[in-house]
Amino acid sequence: MVDALDYAEGKNWAMWNGDCIEVMQQLPAESVGYSVFSPPFASMYTYSNSDRDLGNCNSHDEFQEHFGYVLEQLNRILKPGRLLSMHCMDMPTSKTRDGVIGARDFPGELIAAAQKHGFIFHSRVCIWKDPVTAMQRTKALGLLYKQLRKDSCMSRQGFADYVVTLRKAGDNPEPVTHTHESLPVGLWQKYASPVWMDVNQSRTLQYRGGRDADDERHICPLQLDVIERCIDLWSNPGDIVFTPFAGIGSEVFVAAEMGRMGAGAELKPSYFKQAVKNMARVGQKTGGMFEDPDEVEVAA
Repeated sequence: MVDALDYAEGKNWAMWNGDCIEVMQQLPAESVGYSVFSPPFASMYTYSNSDRDLGNCNSHDEFQEHFGYVLEQLNRILKPGRLLSMHCMDMPTSKTRDGVIGARDFPGELIAAAQKHGFIFHSRVCIWKDPVTAMQRTKALGLLYKQLRKDSCMSRQGFADYVVTLRKAGDNPEPVTHTHESLPVGLWQKYASPVWMDVNQSRTLQYRGGRDADDERHICPLQLDVIERCIDLWSNPGDIVFTPFAGIGSEVFVAAEMGRMGAGAELKPSYFKQAVKNMARVGQKTGGMFEDPDEVEVAA
């Protein structure tokens, strides 16, 4: 348990409400088997108004500098030869914020940042998203049908999601192995596809309780399909699966459901509280690890 932070735990999971750097600094070196998360991005007051929130950097360069400290700690706590995966997308730019309407290659920026801290680029998978849904949600100029009649040079494709995965240098001391029964060839062919067309975008954890009176723009829980595939492919049962940006607990929840030790840090108190509520439901559908939600322990 990390000192001086709000903390909650149950069977096969642990959550800290605090700065992820402070949490990771107190975790043992080479103790984590896998890390999967959605990093924040530089866009003021996207998630919280905390000075510690990476989303509140004043510029993309400042974000990269601060995110470097996260990558440094992730490299320290990951076992050699093991992986970290980041769920991300290209980021739109605007005249107001960036001086031009266009896009930033955020996945590429994350890969380059991780490489600077010793990680090896391992893989990238594209996750299909419905452009109609994106248009309805964002009203992005490039996706509007009427823009085709005005000037289609400003029309564009929708932004897909990506999972970019990087490997820590060194030999893996505990290889992740699969049998024909645990990962049949048909399932492997689905995992190995460079484009995942079948991710259910609406299959996420409950998040509405994560909002508070001072909330900002949005909560974006990672789809459970994505987390399940990554954890299944790249971790062993019993491994610690860590996320430095736990949000409402999606990665921690799935890790616990799948027989791993889910662990995460979350800065925002309302997200942390919702994550703890979500964790109380682990195993309820499958009769798994949480037979009684009352056994969740919360400590200050």
